[in-house]
Amino acid sequence: MHSAVFLVEFGAIILGLGLLGRFAGRFRFSPIPLYLLAGLAFGKGGLLPLGASEEFVAIGAEIGVILLLLMLGLEYTASDLVSNLKTQYPAGLVDFALNALPGAAAALLLGWGPVAAVVLAGVTWISSSGVIAKVLGDLGRLGNRETPVILSILVLEDLAMAVYLPIITALLAGVGLAAGSATLAIALGVAGAVLFVAVRYGRLISRFVSSDDPEKLLLVVLGLTLLVAGVAQQLQVSAAVGAFLVGIALSGEVAEGAHALLSPLRDLFAAVFFVFFGLHTDPASIPPVILPALALAVVTALTKIATGYWAARRAGIGVRGRWRAGGTLVARGEFSIVIAGLAVTAGVQPQLGPFATAYVLLLVVVGPLTARFTEPVAAAVTRWRRREGERGGVDAPGTAGFVPPARYDGLSSPQPHAEASLVEPSPIEPSPIEPSPIEHSPVEQSSVEQSSVEPSRGEPSGRRAD
Repeated sequence: MHSAVFLVEFGAIILGLGLLGRFAGRFRFSPIPLYLLAGLAFGKGGLLPLGASEEFVAIGAEIGVILLLLMLGLEYTASDLVSNLKTQYPAGLVDFALNALPGAAAALLLGWGPVAAVVLAGVTWISSSGVIAKVLGDLGRLGNRETPVILSILVLEDLAMAVYLPIITALLAGVGLAAGSATLAIALGVAGAVLFVAVRYGRLISRFVSSDDPEKLLLVVLGLTLLVAGVAQQLQVSAAVGAFLVGIALSGEVAEGAHALLSPLRDLFAAVFFVFFGLHTDPASIPPVILPALALAVVTALTKIATGYWAARRAGIGVRGRWRAGGTLVARGEFSIVIAGLAVTAGVQPQLGPFATAYVLLLVVVGPLTARFTEPVAAAVTRWRRREGERGGVDAPGTAGFVPPARYDGLSSPQPHAEASLVEPSPIEPSPIEPSPIEHSPVEQSSVEQSSVEPSRGEPSGRRAD
């Protein structure tokens, strides 16, 4: 009976996800928000809580995150990773300053203490690699020029977790400085060793994994990824980081073949991951903390957009790519929930769990939307400002067509007649002592008429420019 209930529940979940994905595809937006809302509906406190399939969904969700990061790593080689890290480390520092500090400040303002401040700093700092990887694929942006910048920031954040998680674990456990330092040293050593092997011996690994039989290639790649991810997590390093580095180590035909074979599995388990996220969120715990969580979400969404824009600008990406990079980084997800879960288990602050859940849920729903619409909205605002600047030049009294320097925003080119309007002011009334035109000879009369017309060229020119 238990087996039958499990099959019914899990089958209903998969069927529902398929229908939601088709609905999202018809309207051309990411299905991630719908997957999360479905998890809320069938989770604790939802409309129809699930019971028999919850454990399997939890395991499937963990596999989903691992496969998302593996597929992300397959897109780039080890040399790409090293060069991006060398050039983008300032962006990682800016990312930390703009996004971790607001979380720490919010915890202190709420009176939760320094340990909770360190926890909430991690929650607001780390973007969701899983959500962003899915969004990049859904929007077809894996080949965009700004994508390496986004991935560099994500990799820096994921590698920083190898340092952050041991620190926060030691703080929550209240261990001494010596024990905490030992845990941190082990984590750094493991991360460094895996990265060294991926960079130095990537070709040998690819040769070992390579196979002409798709079945054998799938089994070897999947088994190696899960093995490395499990060892990394056991040694206090993120399983996602281990999976990403396995993807980096594979290259050439092996990477292409693995990508084609693992894509359907990735899509399946990634959808399960987002449902699992919603399943463990009690809707009744969200309303009491929704306002402060919303305020912090707005602030850190803007700071993430600023981080991506600055990093892409530093890399020489165009304006549209800068806005796309910023909007893509907004989503938070799996790491934030893991960090908050550690704090809740340790009993640091009872409200921290619901607060972090509401915060992440807001941004994991908004994140795919900002990834899609930040660049079009920024372009629309730019066009509006350009029109307003042109309108301001026409309406300025006495300076037809001239845009004052204080109002010129650099978006529209200066009018060609602006200099003439400053040098040649148009006389409005003739001087009282100017002799009457009838006293001049015909030749003088012609010159006077010509001079009375020429100074007014600036004004009609200004009207034509608009």
